[in-house]
Amino acid sequence: MSGFVSFVSAGPGDPELLTLKAAARLRAADVVLDDDLASGAILDYARAGANLVAVGKRVGRPSAKQEHLNRLLIDYAAANARVVRLKSGDAGIFGRLEEEIEALRAAGIDYEIIPGVTSACVAAARASIPLTRRRTSRRVQFVTGADVTGRLPANLNWAALADPESTTAVYMGKRTFPALAAKLIEHGMAPDTPALFAESLGRAEEQIVRTTIAQLAEQLAQATAATTAAVILFGALAGETL
Repeated sequence: MSGFVSFVSAGPGDPELLTLKAAARLRAADVVLDDDLASGAILDYARAGANLVAVGKRVGRPSAKQEHLNRLLIDYAAANARVVRLKSGDAGIFGRLEEEIEALRAAGIDYEIIPGVTSACVAAARASIPLTRRRTSRRVQFVTGADVTGRLPANLNWAALADPESTTAVYMGKRTFPALAAKLIEHGMAPDTPALFAESLGRAEEQIVRTTIAQLAEQLAQATAATTAAVILFGALAGETL
């Protein structure tokens, strides 16, 4: 008999944004494999005596290899443990969820996915703006700012990203946004298109900056290496002050 793996979405790190189901799975877990951004106060919900294993990946820091992480999930579950794989934000959005699911399927281990609050939604809420508007922003698009090498992906749909009637959320884009903004402007987006930069959401050092794509690109081009998580929103609604 094997154990079971729950992929639990921790949201941005604010315990009050954790779902009831996520909290229940943490209280029942024998083992919690947690990301850096999904640790802190969230782990207070883990039951006393649970084995807490940090397996986070952060740019510029030593990180657990994906193959090693997959092996841990399989080994703990094979030992009949109730395993929580605690991921920041929503587990299904740019969180390498598919690689871990594939490993469990290959090993014949059952799992479930507990959804959570993704950072784009949190950033909009913190800024008191919607992500959509019925007549002018009827589409929201999530895009990664970094491919597997850490560079700006080469195959992005620039026409869609430069659409002024959409709201775009860029994940993992602090280092590559200057190049991304240059491409957006090249494809017709106005340099003064509103942008919202949200960093360390749900934490004491949270920062939200309203600016434009051109100004943000200039600021990030001069910034030091990215060590904190951020999401960037751009489009007409990013400049709203409701």
